[in-house]
Amino acid sequence: MYIGIISDTHGSYAAVEKAVSIAQKVDMWLHLGDCTPDAEYLQSLVGVPVYGVAGNCDWPMGDTCYERIIDAAGHKIFMTHGHNYGVRYTQEYIMEAAESQGADIALYGHTHIVDYLIGPPLVLNPGSAARPRDDQRGSFMLMELQPGAEPKVTIIRMK
Repeated sequence: MYIGIISDTHGSYAAVEKAVSIAQKVDMWLHLGDCTPDAEYLQSLVGVPVYGVAGNCDWPMGDTCYERIIDAAGHKIFMTHGHNYGVRYTQEYIMEAAESQGADIALYGHTHIVDYLIGPPLVLNPGSAARPRDDQRGSFMLMELQPGAEPKVTIIRMK
């Protein structure tokens, strides 16, 4: 199973479109917040499930969630934007939250900086597709999951 992971698109449909174009065929997309309408736009572009969470720049609405658990290919994925876990300073709290829910993978955004921490749990931040703080190029991730195998993660920088 191939999963696209994107965050902090901040209303840039061009960044969303570019990520979809580069990623090609994925089985699922995960959007980690800061512009929930962008996750809806992403859904309109692809014929696969898209799951999103809200971030600190999103207005709460009736179906807004700030955390989510996804089961995929024998893995349990904890999704959050990260602002409620102090991720600019430490990943300790997000790791604890993921572990408390039995997740072996934790995903977050918020910092606009790519992060890859080998756990357990594995902790990933795809950076920002639209407003990166660690490079001039936006970024997202592709993750390959297979039951009983370690996730394979590729960081993609968009030109």
